[in-house]
Amino acid sequence: MAVGSALSVGLIGLKTFVIQIQSFISPGLPYFSIIGLPDASLSEARERVRSACQASGFSWPQTRVTVNLSPASLPKRGSSHDLAIAASVLSAAGVIPVERLARTVVIGEVNLDGSVLPINGLLPIVIHAQRNGIGTIVVPYGNKAEAELIGDVEMIYVRHVSELITHMGGSSTCSASEITLSDVQTSSESKASVSPTADMGEVVGQEHIKWVLQVAAAGGHHLLMTGPPGSGKTMLASRMPGIMSPLNDREQLEVASVRSLCGTLPAFGISDVPPFEAPHHTASSAALIGGGSGVARPGAITRAHRGILFMDEAPEFSPRALQTLREPLESGYVALSRAKGTTYYPARFQLIMASNPCPCGFGYGNAERCVCRERDRSRYFARLSGPILDRLDMQVDVPPVDHIAHGSVTPHTTSGDMRRRVISARETAQERFREQHWTCNAEASGSWLRSHTSHQALALINQSLKSQRLSLRGADRAMRLAWTLCDLTGRTSPGREEIMQGIMLRTRTS
Repeated sequence: MAVGSALSVGLIGLKTFVIQIQSFISPGLPYFSIIGLPDASLSEARERVRSACQASGFSWPQTRVTVNLSPASLPKRGSSHDLAIAASVLSAAGVIPVERLARTVVIGEVNLDGSVLPINGLLPIVIHAQRNGIGTIVVPYGNKAEAELIGDVEMIYVRHVSELITHMGGSSTCSASEITLSDVQTSSESKASVSPTADMGEVVGQEHIKWVLQVAAAGGHHLLMTGPPGSGKTMLASRMPGIMSPLNDREQLEVASVRSLCGTLPAFGISDVPPFEAPHHTASSAALIGGGSGVARPGAITRAHRGILFMDEAPEFSPRALQTLREPLESGYVALSRAKGTTYYPARFQLIMASNPCPCGFGYGNAERCVCRERDRSRYFARLSGPILDRLDMQVDVPPVDHIAHGSVTPHTTSGDMRRRVISARETAQERFREQHWTCNAEASGSWLRSHTSHQALALINQSLKSQRLSLRGADRAMRLAWTLCDLTGRTSPGREEIMQGIMLRTRTS
């Protein structure tokens, strides 16, 4: 009768917790059981771990083997605990000294031949281990590039269970020369390059819309662009990351943790460029906010955390999918409840919507080319409900380009120029909100805005409230816009002109 132990780290969304895995080898008929709320994939670890241990030269005990995952009250999921289960069984059998696994986290999926496969979600696991004083982590060799993004932790990279035995001070009868490791894919080998962000200077005309995007980037404001096909809405929105302020260290780790959980981190690494997500208009509610059985997976709004969520052809999205955005736009996170518990994901994104004015797309100006009935026009744009539109800080019309200059006679505003102005405005706002720890005007509370905006400026807000041109939420958003306009122009506080401009930007002209 022997007990072995190993440590792993579980994930519920991005929430991490340490799992103590204990293996108990006791007399009885041969049987291998895993208890402690494992899901289906973790229950299947019995066959993977048994075969992998035998492939490393270990003679599996012909008695009863019980593995407990503690704390037993939390659900455990996925195959990332395979290697830790194997380590605990091997320590119970005396192959690995028990003391070597006392302060070591073991992470990895094992194959039937004993090879160790890379996993998703390693980065938040490593960050959790680092913050909790765990000095050593055993990770798959395929996750080496991702694990090296975090320093100050001793990493042991293994490609086979026999390497785990050797590193932990045990002896394996299977030599390294007998193990074929050429098929084990590493994240560094499969790393994709990230294409550079396109430049705003490539957009012909639309200088006013570029200014609007600059205001949106400087203050973190949500935006709706409405215009005919081919006016450049998608082209402009796709260049937004190139003009936004770079992510700070904390935000970079947040974005990288989400990408690690989704399995896309090798393609990006830790980058200061804000993410950009553009779901298709046929995307379901689950695709947008996250979903799935058991523990819900992240959706597009979580992948867009600290970046841009671009919804092209916004009225074509299903009304149900659009309505799911209402709470995350206000709270900055999404709560996904399932039978096994509630999963929380960060979702502090900047929403950019683009829309045609009508189904045919030509219902602008005098609408000479429009073939839609008036009822169809109203019904089309009405798919964007009032509560959704009220949460958008700016609504602007994007006119068609009616002139193309020859060669490079007409200067175009570039992303570099816009980015410098955005960074300067963000730094001004961050200095102003230093005590509140807000990063941009979009995060400022309504009480702060009302107490720091002049009485003359508030008089215009009150007039709009009385005429029902603005809701109370809209009034706060108009004041946030006014503060952003001040930051871009170098003024210290908004006056009547900035407030009027903020109110006008909230309402479409057509």
